[in-house]
Amino acid sequence: MSEASAAFYKEPEFETIQLHGGQRPDPTTNARAVPIYSTTSFTFNDSADVFENRIAQLEGGIAAVATASYLYGGTYNQFKVTFKKFGIDTTFVTGTAPEDFIPAINEKTKAIYIESIANPKYNVFDIPAIAKIAHDHGIPLIVDNTFGMGGYLFRPIDHGADIVVHSATKWIGGHGTTIGGVIIDGGKFDWRKSGRFPGFTEPSEGYHGLVFSDTFGAAAFAVKVRTELLRDVGPCMSPFAAFLLIQGLETLSLRAQRHSSNALALAQWLEQHPHVSWVSYLGLESHASHGLARQLLRARTRRRATGRKFVESLKLASHLANVGDAKTLVIHPASTTHSQLNEAEQLASGVRPDLIRISAGIEAIGDIIADFEGAFKATFP
Repeated sequence: MSEASAAFYKEPEFETIQLHGGQRPDPTTNARAVPIYSTTSFTFNDSADVFENRIAQLEGGIAAVATASYLYGGTYNQFKVTFKKFGIDTTFVTGTAPEDFIPAINEKTKAIYIESIANPKYNVFDIPAIAKIAHDHGIPLIVDNTFGMGGYLFRPIDHGADIVVHSATKWIGGHGTTIGGVIIDGGKFDWRKSGRFPGFTEPSEGYHGLVFSDTFGAAAFAVKVRTELLRDVGPCMSPFAAFLLIQGLETLSLRAQRHSSNALALAQWLEQHPHVSWVSYLGLESHASHGLARQLLRARTRRRATGRKFVESLKLASHLANVGDAKTLVIHPASTTHSQLNEAEQLASGVRPDLIRISAGIEAIGDIIADFEGAFKATFP
């Protein structure tokens, strides 16, 4: 029986966990809402603790660590530039087939890192097969599941992933008000087996010779992240940010359903529009990965200048870099989120000059379509 089911007569479903997971009413006041503990001195941050436990349950993990921020659009640049300054080299895999990852693994490889739904090219990976390849080589599979909507659309740990990360700013928060991230430990990877991870298997100088894998077992990764990364680097989540993200979790499934239904309706409408070259959306049967995922939309207009004029002509949708907001957002990735990449790198990432990314919000679908129709008329008078 899981921790979540201990308080109920049956194993709770996603919609119940998003409201109740990780929290019991305050025994003193019987207050039902999670309070904000705005203090620097406590045995643990109860606001963040509830958020961490709740998202861990939603993702099927054993522990989670909330952080103040997590790089999403800049992940490629982080791996290519920032990590290199710390002596960490990254091998980028251009294909999507599981076997494409094998040549990139050597004796120094520490992990395979992928996105469950790649942004913005929206490839969907065969996570069970890639997880097997990672485990056969003694390394963990790390999955950015931001576009999996907090585990509502997809739970990588159920399919063999070892660690899951999210930009909680997106669908988890849901309203574009809070910057934050979360790391979920699946608790299944054996850090001792391959000999590649001395940080887990050898005595820690900072903790009087403590060996993380021996002392904390399945939760070794989450504990190490909390006690070393958060302590030394400092990306600790504030109580208020945790409170706002908890509020987001409580309506996650409802928003996810509305986001998805609106995105599908908009994609179907765009697919028939004479001014749209083609539409790639995972909910359309025409998409190669239709059976693997149901969210995200990518629409193309004919030229960069045309696309820019179209975006500028929208009145309801906002031109912003975020996704997963309750409001409909559009962006031109080549000149914004992926502008740090050169042309070849942009194309390799699926970012073409005429690409417009759309994050369908939860407004009335008629209003969204009317906004797009008005922008088309302004662009193609």
